[in-house]
Amino acid sequence: MVAAIRQTKSLLKRLFYHNGFITCRSSSTQAERFKEFIERRRMEAHAIARPDPVVKKIDTPEFRSIFTQELNDLIALFERYNFEIRVAGGAVRDILMKMNPKDVDIATTATPTEMKEIFTKENIRMINMNGEKHGTITPRINDRENFEITTLRIDAVTDGRHAEVIHTTDWLLDANRRDLTINSMFLGFDGTLYDYFYGYEDLQKRRVAFVGDPDMRIKEDYLRILRYFRFYGRIAEEPNRHDEETLRVITKNAPGLAKISGERIWQEWKKILTGKFGIELTEAMINCELAPYIGLPEKPNVEAFLRVSKQVRAFDPKLQPITVLSALLNTPEDAVNLNLRLKFTVYERELCYFLTQNREETANFEELLQFQQLCLQTISSVKLKKEYVLELLKYHGKRDLYQQLLDWPIPQFPIKGNVLIANGAPKGPKLGVVMDRLKIIWSNNQYNMSQEELLQHLPAVLEEISVKKK
Repeated sequence: MVAAIRQTKSLLKRLFYHNGFITCRSSSTQAERFKEFIERRRMEAHAIARPDPVVKKIDTPEFRSIFTQELNDLIALFERYNFEIRVAGGAVRDILMKMNPKDVDIATTATPTEMKEIFTKENIRMINMNGEKHGTITPRINDRENFEITTLRIDAVTDGRHAEVIHTTDWLLDANRRDLTINSMFLGFDGTLYDYFYGYEDLQKRRVAFVGDPDMRIKEDYLRILRYFRFYGRIAEEPNRHDEETLRVITKNAPGLAKISGERIWQEWKKILTGKFGIELTEAMINCELAPYIGLPEKPNVEAFLRVSKQVRAFDPKLQPITVLSALLNTPEDAVNLNLRLKFTVYERELCYFLTQNREETANFEELLQFQQLCLQTISSVKLKKEYVLELLKYHGKRDLYQQLLDWPIPQFPIKGNVLIANGAPKGPKLGVVMDRLKIIWSNNQYNMSQEELLQHLPAVLEEISVKKK
């Protein structure tokens, strides 16, 4: 089996599809099978494609904004070598939505080898050569601007996570391999909009639809489930106007997300949560039975999630994803499992642990001092701990206390750990316990105690710890 897969991948590297023909450096029965496969894909694509892909000509400020001198030089270069290039994907969508695109991805009929030959001949530096295995070459034009240029391709073999591709010159087949209709459009540099699968109409209707058969598109890459929800948040005007059949297909394919790495899942989910309708979309994801495959408990606490999200949004529309996400977790152990699945950053992990461990105990705290003392209970950065406590106050919806703590200047604790050790305090984790006890005494006295005054309390604290240990 492994040998067969390797043989298939080796063959794919030698295939190129051009004007209806597959070319291969060595003839084989497999090459003929791939030719039949591609012809089937072509027929399937034509069956659902727009008869004429040219929709309109564009000349808007957003379109004109992409034309730097470097882009003009790149266009002229490809014209000189008789290869076509067009703007692809997200930049086209943004321009049509009257937004200046942040990045301009470019698709081309030139193969990676042909592009490398051009740029080498023209003494143009190429960077990030890792993209070549995906068909992407990144030239740095005039030593000022980088452009990611990707050869048109067909997904020949997919496993739900990755695709082995064949390069092609057929724009329709490249559009057919993309996930959503709104991401499958191309824009010529003369302003011509090429739309093979009615993405322009879907964009006007603020509708998110897969290209062709949703079940097939999702099975090619299960991450497309989350991309559906992310782009819904980008273009939809209402939070819950989903196509029921699309949600049914997503629910059916939910187990496939188990194949996707936690890092990729969290990258998409974080964008969903921080985007428009992030809370409603996360609830929809849970309703589609995604929870156990993306790190959540089998029965997330949706009621708490909706309540906490409303409270957090009242503070700031730009919410911290972990703060609302932690409300879905029933126990601190759920936070551990979520981190194991999604691979949080250290900050995200520690915030998630902190919220799930302290939310119940602090729910009825009504005094600023109690939250100040919580900030001080750390042997690391009090400033960082204060950020966690501020998120905890958002979680509880305690607006007044939040503002008071935000304005609170952190006082300097007058004793260092080495001084405590020199006066009999234990080393290791127990030192943190001693410092926490002394910080409570210090805070109860309005932070006005000197080192000498605090050291007078050290024997009693050590006795207290010793008694508790017994």
